[in-house]
Amino acid sequence: MASVAMTRTKTASTATSPRNRRRQIAGFLFVLPCVLFVCCFFIIPLVFTGWMSLNNWNIFGEAHFIGFENYANLKQDPVFLASFGFTTKYTLIACPLICLLGFLLALLMQQTRWGVGIFRTVFFLPVVIGLGSASYLWVWLYNDQSGAINALLLRLGLIHTPILWFNTANLGLLAVVIMIIWKTSGFAMLLFLMGIQAIPTELYEAARVDGANYWMRLLRITIPLLRRTFALTLVLVVTGSYLAFDQFYIMTHGGPENQTVTIVQRIYQVAFIYFKLGYAASQAIVLLVVLLVISLAQLFILRGSPTE
Repeated sequence: MASVAMTRTKTASTATSPRNRRRQIAGFLFVLPCVLFVCCFFIIPLVFTGWMSLNNWNIFGEAHFIGFENYANLKQDPVFLASFGFTTKYTLIACPLICLLGFLLALLMQQTRWGVGIFRTVFFLPVVIGLGSASYLWVWLYNDQSGAINALLLRLGLIHTPILWFNTANLGLLAVVIMIIWKTSGFAMLLFLMGIQAIPTELYEAARVDGANYWMRLLRITIPLLRRTFALTLVLVVTGSYLAFDQFYIMTHGGPENQTVTIVQRIYQVAFIYFKLGYAASQAIVLLVVLLVISLAQLFILRGSPTE
């Protein structure tokens, strides 16, 4: 008992020594800029948005507290419900394709052959292009008069008249999905490539010795050990899809007849066209909660075992 008491005394004295206090202060000063940044650009705006959602606040008038009335009105807003449904549809179509293509590209690009580095750069290059610039580029590619896509399809004899890509909601959605896959699959490839390269080569060598072929190694080693990478990629891709704005604002303009309006577009319209800041803030809070629930569900389902 005496030795335990002496040990605790030494530990307490060490923890309160001037040298340790200086280290704690230095550590606090190192993280202080990050804490201030998070508080200024996330915590405070989030709290302010939550308070704003409880008010009837016209951008040119004073705020009037109305409680949860804005949230109750969301259930009766057909445009909000339609935009949320369309965004979910876009997410369900685009995200699996982005992840699947990124994973397949990572499997191809992990090979140590001549020219692989060039192809990695080519596939990743669209990621560094701004989303607005990429959207304008594909608007030109889809043009029915001078676009390269219609010209190629006509030359191959696959179509007889140019396709009006943005005249219907389904074609407009397809056009945006193709563009976003081209734009973001390189990022998913990079994440999967890093995950694959982190797998110990000894596991593959042992599997080869035991007679496992490529597909068995893929199903029994690569995919199970990439669960956390799949979880991270899905969270990032799903979050980005639900926050889609630029590509639809530029390529489809929300048309035809507001059938391709995303939830973020709707928030923008309510806040800066109809000037209903409180109502727009309530929609933003609902979107935040939905993204939080979806992200936690994905991480829970695809979580790896503690030994991985």
